[in-house]
Amino acid sequence: MDPSTLFGSFVQTTQVWDVAQLQDVDVTSPEFKELLVRLYQQINNIAIVLNTKDTGMYELSEFVNGQLYFNNPVYNSGTPFQGGPRQVIRLVVNFGALPNTGTKSVAHGITCTGQTTFTRIYGCSSDVTGKNYIPLPYASPTAANNIELKVDATNVTIITGSNRSAFTITYVILEYLQN
Repeated sequence: MDPSTLFGSFVQTTQVWDVAQLQDVDVTSPEFKELLVRLYQQINNIAIVLNTKDTGMYELSEFVNGQLYFNNPVYNSGTPFQGGPRQVIRLVVNFGALPNTGTKSVAHGITCTGQTTFTRIYGCSSDVTGKNYIPLPYASPTAANNIELKVDATNVTIITGSNRSAFTITYVILEYLQN
């Protein structure tokens, strides 16, 4: 693999515009036309990079987060909506308190189809009184302390092997593709 190709989306910051030259340029000159072309190219580069960055917003409604997945292998050439890179959608589920040694389900509201694919399912739960915080899912050397996190077409489900009701604030983040 060529190390020069191992980079993410970045905008060059070395573009230097001499303000004195800009004020004196003849708007009918080839230099001015070249300036406009370079400005348009730079604006386009900024838009491309901005649109492919992972956005740090975690909303309670569906949100296109900027992550792109490879073309769907089901489609060889397809339409632009089917054959291009696939956008990841993020949704945060405000799950509430964890259950006391049991199962709790909360509806996520996603319209799941035969083309829905989850890319990440994760979360965190907070015991604000005891100042304890745990990731979800949670694996412990003691099997009874494990916490299972799963999703089906309707719900986010968490299963606790011990009393976790002190963890009263729980956010589950779902990231998925719809094609």
